[in-house]
Amino acid sequence: MSRRGKGTPTPPSLASGGEKGGGRREPPAAALAAAAAKAAAAAAAEAAPGDGHKEPRRRRRGTALEERIGYRFKDGALLECALTHISALKGARNRAGSYQRLEFLGDHVLGLVISDVLFRSFPKADEGELSRRLADLVRKETCAEIAVTIELGAAIKLGSSEANAGGRKRPAILADVCEALIGAVYLDGGYPAAEALVERLWQVRMQAKAQPLRDSKTVLQEWAQARGLPTPAYREVGRTGPDHSPVFLIAVQLPNFAPAEGSGRSKRSAEQAAAAAMLARERVKPERRNA
Repeated sequence: MSRRGKGTPTPPSLASGGEKGGGRREPPAAALAAAAAKAAAAAAAEAAPGDGHKEPRRRRRGTALEERIGYRFKDGALLECALTHISALKGARNRAGSYQRLEFLGDHVLGLVISDVLFRSFPKADEGELSRRLADLVRKETCAEIAVTIELGAAIKLGSSEANAGGRKRPAILADVCEALIGAVYLDGGYPAAEALVERLWQVRMQAKAQPLRDSKTVLQEWAQARGLPTPAYREVGRTGPDHSPVFLIAVQLPNFAPAEGSGRSKRSAEQAAAAAMLARERVKPERRNA
């Protein structure tokens, strides 16, 4: 009887538990089952929807805000960024971590969606009417109104000082976050998702009869004069954004009235926004004039 030395390798059949007859070794049942499970998992992952990114095993739970807007994010980080005011950032404040970049994107996505919808919905409208409708629908005041309807203020992440100062109700912040939300939806779900969101939220306003509003500054001045008040005073109280594309924050003041603020890409538009904010707060509806 031969004996193996210490250096003699163990035959494969013995290493795997042994085979009878020394013929071709078949994989054990456990290995076959594992291979089948792995193949099924790979096929399911390949068939799953997506744009090339790996989908999480479990779909993230939607927030109350997502239920209100009718869209659930695949990437929750985009939603969180869209809702984060710079005052809520800790440590070195990088503006990229707040909603400001998404606001820039959302502003332009909103303009494109509204322009597209108006062009298709009003085939007989001329350029002037379409422009008036567009300007009314994308202005900061309208975005702030939309934000109120979806209770956006409650979801915004603010620093304690900004929150205590009533930041959740500030039209400028509400409008900016509303645009940032549109930008986030665009990045998360593409143009169709952003288009569907804007159409849902702006539908009633887009179908309204187009009549241009009177100039808010003029209306406020006439309202003040009718009450024996001086001409409203406007002053710049803040400025954000890069130097080549700043956003101005303007406050309007009248004696015995709390100041009202408005923001815009120019001082003129910010003054108009501030005047409109004071008129809205005092429940003065700007009269519409015939086109």
